[in-house]
Amino acid sequence: MRREYDSGSKWEKYAGYVRAVQHGNVVYVSGTTGFDYQRHTISEDPIEQTAQCFKNIDEALSQFGLDKNDVVRVRYYVKSGDIFEKVSPLFGKYFSENRPAATAIICDLIDERMKIEIELSACVES
Repeated sequence: MRREYDSGSKWEKYAGYVRAVQHGNVVYVSGTTGFDYQRHTISEDPIEQTAQCFKNIDEALSQFGLDKNDVVRVRYYVKSGDIFEKVSPLFGKYFSENRPAATAIICDLIDERMKIEIELSACVES
């Protein structure tokens, strides 16, 4: 079984992907940035961007009847080590009840305004 969730971001159609895909009992959430898709804006503050990433992820997971406690794997793509130090406490707060396997990668991101991108996988109970 395959189900998809398209958040309506212009990038999804443009670049040929969806925000999340369920295949079997796993939901894969695409790299999600701190853009507010309702306002079409992004904050300059990495902490606000991270909070918005999690809001966008929550919305995607909810489309499959899931939440952050169903996440088993997360990858953080962060622009610099300094930014990682600022935003990592938000990771611990968000995943305080269920800690997934995680990787953090320091890298450039597609848009200069982006400070962080988060992708993850969650499991549907069978």
